[in-house]
Amino acid sequence: MAEKSCVKRLQKEYRALCKEPVSHVVARPSPSDILEWHYVLEGSEGTPFAGGYYYGKIKFPPEYPYKPPGIIMITPNGRFMTQKKICLSMSDFHPESWNPMWSVSSILTGLLSFMTDNSPTTGSVNTTAADKRRLAKDSLAFNCKNAAFRKLFPEYVEKHDQELHSEQHVSSQAPQEDRSRAKLEKQGDSSVEDAKRVDPPKDERRNRKQPFPTWMMLLLVSIFGVVMALPLLQL
Repeated sequence: MAEKSCVKRLQKEYRALCKEPVSHVVARPSPSDILEWHYVLEGSEGTPFAGGYYYGKIKFPPEYPYKPPGIIMITPNGRFMTQKKICLSMSDFHPESWNPMWSVSSILTGLLSFMTDNSPTTGSVNTTAADKRRLAKDSLAFNCKNAAFRKLFPEYVEKHDQELHSEQHVSSQAPQEDRSRAKLEKQGDSSVEDAKRVDPPKDERRNRKQPFPTWMMLLLVSIFGVVMALPLLQL
């Protein structure tokens, strides 16, 4: 059971976070246990974690703030093992370096900063930047499968639903655009074929042979007959 001073301290820190939120950090205590906090870290821009949402838990000892908490991350992230305690100077891995002045916000800000560091530590993993970007892209969908996450962070669930709706809308629009484009192309091809059939090329019309006029043929025959009859008339 948490000591009275511990409960008062954690309640005070929660009120402070609600009043002055910390950038890229959201943290809330479990409704049934003040010693168990749930957090979401938003990946920093300019890092492979950008666009990622990393869900985890902080477990405070009843003696907090005089003893440090344990920290785990649940979302696959490419930096820390999931469901394993993370070794930090602010965690229960190093009680000798713990400072009672540290708070939930300073712990999570330190954790977010440590994510972008490649220094090996207990609970860390070694992955490529491409792996981290892929996990960041899939992080919100992964988190929304967790019942506790859905209950404590409804704003992120709503964000995920909106993204799914947008993706479905874009996917449904694409086939319609393809069909319209194909129809226009087919109509264009038909118009060209019709133009070819109705209006033959000028060269073809120019080269086509014209029939010899009948009256011209009769005139030539008459003149030829007169010429042939002249010698007979002279006799």
